[in-house]
Amino acid sequence: MSDPYFQELFAERIGGANYGKSNDIYKFEKIKRAKRKALTDFPNRKLLDFGIGENDAMADEKVRNIMTQEISKLENRGYADNGCTEFKQAVARFMERTFQVMLDPATEINHSIGSKPALAMLPDCFINPDDVTLMTVPGYPVAGTHAKYCGGEVFRLPLLAENHFYPDLDNIPAEILRRAKLLVINYPNSPTGQVATVEFYKKVIDFAKKNKMVVIQDAAHVMFSFREKPLSFLQVPGAKDVGVEVHSLSKGWNMIGWRMGWVCGHERIVRAFADVKDNSDSGQFLAIQKAAAAALDDPAIPAAARQKYHRRLQKLVDTLNPFGFGCKIPGGTYFLYARAPKGLKDGKTFANAEEVSQFLITDQSVCTVPWDDAGSFLRFSVTYPAETEQDENNLMAALAERLTKINFVF
Repeated sequence: MSDPYFQELFAERIGGANYGKSNDIYKFEKIKRAKRKALTDFPNRKLLDFGIGENDAMADEKVRNIMTQEISKLENRGYADNGCTEFKQAVARFMERTFQVMLDPATEINHSIGSKPALAMLPDCFINPDDVTLMTVPGYPVAGTHAKYCGGEVFRLPLLAENHFYPDLDNIPAEILRRAKLLVINYPNSPTGQVATVEFYKKVIDFAKKNKMVVIQDAAHVMFSFREKPLSFLQVPGAKDVGVEVHSLSKGWNMIGWRMGWVCGHERIVRAFADVKDNSDSGQFLAIQKAAAAALDDPAIPAAARQKYHRRLQKLVDTLNPFGFGCKIPGGTYFLYARAPKGLKDGKTFANAEEVSQFLITDQSVCTVPWDDAGSFLRFSVTYPAETEQDENNLMAALAERLTKINFVF
């Protein structure tokens, strides 16, 4: 079949004239295909899916009830534009109660339709052609993707185990620093599970001031902080002078599909985000914003989610370690980032984590997500469907039984 007349018109940012012709397969698509094959080849063997990266529970019943009420109100029918006062005020209360961070809801907070669009829009506020965005890897790529859409360049900062999964800010080439405008970080970090410290954030702030750049801190998993109390970037003196923090209700409040988040921090950056947003969307449905405000006012909701995923992580660690994984509960997130095995005792070797992941799916119907950006690791998620703790125990028993059949070498 010949190309359509507009094949030459596709923008270079998505592949230009070659758009749609690549045979490369995204790793998550490879996983999906392998899962389908495992289900077909072994219809009587349950797929143990630790690759799911979203909460398994519904939003709290009280929040759903408020949503039910709000959708029938005439005043909620229209465009929300840059957000409603009720939600911004709830965010301000949450930030003060949880982090002792005082924010002006009118100027230092703006809602977003989930954190993903916020991370996509913020580069539009700063990046011109040839500007550089510093991004930690592995990680969520959206801000980097949109920085490149703007004609910018992404400089990757590997999160190495030997550096405790913090970026090396001391050895960035001078030519890169000269052109860098944004530093995008994410703590608690997905997928490594590392959490930030006050000392780390102080270093980030000093780095940003010295090199005249803006910090974007992605705090999507902040309510899943297990070793210490949740820490906001904005708690550290000077943080609001250099950047913003992006939050989401998806993780801590089980509101994945509701698409509700916010940007908070320096008022000028929040205003710039609001201007870009105003030219990109018309705001989230007001009923969702008002239900989200009620969710933010209930500390019991994220506390219950945190307790559940901490319990599941402990069970998973206890199940994996007898087979040589040597992992421990992460500082945060509901992901377990485990070093991938190098091979099997029968002599089979694995070149990378992706090969291990494919082997586990095809050989034992165990699904994980591979990360090979900064060492070879497997990401196990504990967001699998399980209605009771006994269901969790049964899943762990099934995992142990299958791993018994494999002799990994690490």
